[in-house]
Amino acid sequence: MSMQATVKHLWSLPDMLGIEWTDGTSSEFASLWLRDNLREDRDPHSGQRLVDIADLPEDPRIRSATAQNGVIRVEWENEPRPGSFTLQWLQANAADGSVRQSEFTPKRWLDGARLDAARDFAWAAFSDLQTSRSLRTHWLTRLLQDGIAFLNGVPATDAGILDAAALAGRVSETNYGRVYDVRSVPQPENLAYSDLGLGLHTDNPYREPVPGFQVLHALIASPDGGDSLFGDGFAIAEHMRASFPDAFAVLTRTAVPFSYRSENAELYAERPLIQLTCSGEVSAVHYNSRSIAPLRLSARDARPFYSAYRCFAALLREPRFHLQISLRDGDLVIFDNQRTLHGRTAFSSARHPRHLRGCYLTRDSVFSEAALLRREFRTENDS
Repeated sequence: MSMQATVKHLWSLPDMLGIEWTDGTSSEFASLWLRDNLREDRDPHSGQRLVDIADLPEDPRIRSATAQNGVIRVEWENEPRPGSFTLQWLQANAADGSVRQSEFTPKRWLDGARLDAARDFAWAAFSDLQTSRSLRTHWLTRLLQDGIAFLNGVPATDAGILDAAALAGRVSETNYGRVYDVRSVPQPENLAYSDLGLGLHTDNPYREPVPGFQVLHALIASPDGGDSLFGDGFAIAEHMRASFPDAFAVLTRTAVPFSYRSENAELYAERPLIQLTCSGEVSAVHYNSRSIAPLRLSARDARPFYSAYRCFAALLREPRFHLQISLRDGDLVIFDNQRTLHGRTAFSSARHPRHLRGCYLTRDSVFSEAALLRREFRTENDS
């Protein structure tokens, strides 16, 4: 639809308002929906509703509708006041209109091995991101579109990762604290704190809520092994839907239990490996074979689930889906923990120490920060 909302033809029935726009598209609005969205029923400061659905008439009937000066005025039978709706607002909120936050629509990347992290994804110097709001707007937008973005030149200090994370969102504290260290320790409670290579996975599916974004800051990078691996879970899941639709369906409807136990934590949650929106789009991937608890499945249901589980696991192992990068000292990566799977190649801490520092960000705070910055620049452009 065009940015300038203009009407070619307006019509109404008692239960519906119809608009034919000058760009050739049409929209329909139920009378009850219009009555529920009266601007006059909202607090002028907060924008929150002052009425509940139970306060509205069950079947409001439109008596007339007229358009003038970019505003549609609707009058209802047995209602003392009309309602006014701007054409721009109606166009933006039509059922066939643009999706909210469409600027953050994921741009899937399936064949990660063909991509170059420095060329194909957002990179920025930490100092530049601190001083340029336009750069931060672009960088955050790319992060939400691609599910991953990088920084370099982040100081190797205790505060370095927190200063960088604050440019993207709000840190979420867990049983690991606000910040955790990823390095080899004897008898680790988590295999992340070993020298072992790790396959693609998402972190902490046993939490409620699952951490939204993960930040990893390379303090000491290993020159031999320990490369970071990433894969686009949305793209891989869609590839599975197209290639193995029955297996895909099983993974979207089977609740998988995840658990984690340590000296100071007892965590458990259930969720499907592939999560869908109400409209059937992939909205999250939760894959961590190290923390899957025993599934309570009947013998009849076990076979199709494990077949689908194996199919997904095999896809995640395919090297062509892996974006591989050797982070250098001072590099930082942030990625969507409910979309972008990550892993690493094995290394030897006895030969070369390797030390990463990590934290998690709440999902809503990252989207909010990006949206606020984009709103700021839209306002500037409109003025």
